[in-house]
Amino acid sequence: MQIPIESMNLMLLNVGLAQHNADWNWQNVSSPFMRIYYVTQGEAQVHLRDRSVTLRPRHLYIIPAYTSHSYECHGVFQHYYFHAYEGFKNEINLQEMYELPNEVDGDDNVEALFQHLCRRHPDARLPESNPKSYDTSAQTSDYVARYRDMELWEKMELRGAMLIIMSYFFRRVRPRIWTRDQRMKRVLEHIHAHISDSIDVGALADVSNVTKPYLIRLFKREFGISPVQYMNHKKIERAQLLLFTTDKTVKEVAYTLGFSDNNYFIRLFRKLTGTTPQEYRRRLRA
Repeated sequence: MQIPIESMNLMLLNVGLAQHNADWNWQNVSSPFMRIYYVTQGEAQVHLRDRSVTLRPRHLYIIPAYTSHSYECHGVFQHYYFHAYEGFKNEINLQEMYELPNEVDGDDNVEALFQHLCRRHPDARLPESNPKSYDTSAQTSDYVARYRDMELWEKMELRGAMLIIMSYFFRRVRPRIWTRDQRMKRVLEHIHAHISDSIDVGALADVSNVTKPYLIRLFKREFGISPVQYMNHKKIERAQLLLFTTDKTVKEVAYTLGFSDNNYFIRLFRKLTGTTPQEYRRRLRA
């Protein structure tokens, strides 16, 4: 299966060079955008849900969107970073189709790309290292507006540089098992294309040309969860993005995503994120 690069709708939020001395120790960070780091000096750790990764010089690291993680740093640590926002496209994203390594080797070329991005976009530097200072909807609105005001050639240059950096991870990428099954591909494409609708599992069975019970068994075998659980996760991810980037009320967000019962939406959001939609937005705007 070819990698659909056109579906990677990257929008730069931040890029810069960060210098720390035992002061990069933020806990329980999670945002609807990906983070990429290139380390130039020292070491630090990123603690993910199932493992810890040591960040070392001349290596690239990626933390996917919506991934809860914490940082730990006990000495001098210097790294380049960029944060990218994937917008509201409904295609299956690359990180869902492929198993990306968290760590890959870097080189002088990737460092030169980061240096170039920093020179070209000095206003995209983070105001400070504390995620609470930049993981806010107001800040994100400023970042998105800045990107949209760029000339076309600037967007092309920026997109090219980001894709080259991303390509280092795809040198070691592995397709996920389900990508060999065209039925599952059609099911996921249908879910993503109708993420704002109330999706019936029977419709998914029709799309995949199998019976509803068989689809449920097949889906659980491939993804470890039921189709309904998967759809709920994707809807709540989109809800986080809407709460992060728009001024829609919680009820409007629920309606936008096909929830007719606002209370059910709030309960589901809390179950999957550990917080209510109101608390989630309040934290972003604190």
